[in-house]
Amino acid sequence: MQSKISPGFADRLSTQAEAKKALLAKFKPKAAVVAPEGALTREQLKAQEREATRQARAEDKVRQEEERRAQQTQRAASALAEVQAALEAKRAERKDRKAAAKEEARLRRQLKRA
Repeated sequence: MQSKISPGFADRLSTQAEAKKALLAKFKPKAAVVAPEGALTREQLKAQEREATRQARAEDKVRQEEERRAQQTQRAASALAEVQAALEAKRAERKDRKAAAKEEARLRRQLKRA
């Protein structure tokens, strides 16, 4: 006769089997939460952030290059304007000198005739 106080061999085996199943159940993979369809993974999000950063840096680089070229063009234009102004001043001086020489020659001719 078997009583609840002193279980038999079969009861111990079944209890042991249940305990083993419970122990193994802890190690079974649990059902993971599935992301909704179309949701981005962490890697995809990081890739998008990297691409956005690359794009921003490329745009900044292009903008800086344009500014540098604009400044270079402006410096070249101002240098050209300075050279042209100096050339114009030189021409004006030569023109005045020639006009003065002509006037002097004209006055000398008039004095000779008179």
